[in-house]
Amino acid sequence: MTTSTHWQSTPSIADGFDAYDDLPERLIGYPAVFRALGIGTPTVRKVLDYGCGPGKVANRVTEVCADVRVVAADISPRMLEIAQSLRPHPRIDYRQIDSGKLTFLTDDSIDAAMSTYVFINVGEVPVLQEIAAEVHRVLRPGGRYAVLDTNPATTGIRFATFRSGEPGRTYAPGDRRQVLLDQPGGGEPLELIDHHWPRQTYLDVLTEAGFTDLAVEEPLLTDPSALPGPNPAETAHPPFHIVTGVKQ
Repeated sequence: MTTSTHWQSTPSIADGFDAYDDLPERLIGYPAVFRALGIGTPTVRKVLDYGCGPGKVANRVTEVCADVRVVAADISPRMLEIAQSLRPHPRIDYRQIDSGKLTFLTDDSIDAAMSTYVFINVGEVPVLQEIAAEVHRVLRPGGRYAVLDTNPATTGIRFATFRSGEPGRTYAPGDRRQVLLDQPGGGEPLELIDHHWPRQTYLDVLTEAGFTDLAVEEPLLTDPSALPGPNPAETAHPPFHIVTGVKQ
């Protein structure tokens, strides 16, 4: 494993990622993000999805809240093509990120922001800091930013639809890490290469960007019958962590 996944230049990766059934994320991760951001409350009407991928999460925001608008941005043209083709919505504005910058958004113009599976796909801390700083710029004072990624504390554990990292291996900050995502029909899983970042890296990056009131959540599955098979790992081992901070 010598290189990270090239999301921007490899269309087949985007297609495989879209085909992945994100069932654990839908049951555990995304609802926790929406609660943390206050989506559905009167003060959250415009949401930024930084690194929106094929638009699945942005689309779910519109499903849980009837009047919220989403700016869904990504660096990958193929991801945006999939999103606009499969998940168009009058309250979702899909945008291309140019060199990490949200040039189409003004300062203090977003009520809440999220990044799902973005930090783990970045291999350099300065780039993470640039992303967090740009999100901080466009958030209004009092707005919250939520970062959801696979949980670095449960690396190597086989969950219902994915495995992040090799079992028994110890990863240092920034190390490349194999990810396997199940594909429809039970064929070969999609292999990706991401990066291992410990919790402290997330806290340091958000602090450096100016976020305060930092919090970390590690939700568990409360209904074992919601996932296939007996005793799903998600009931005992939190598959995701959600790091949040507030712009003062």
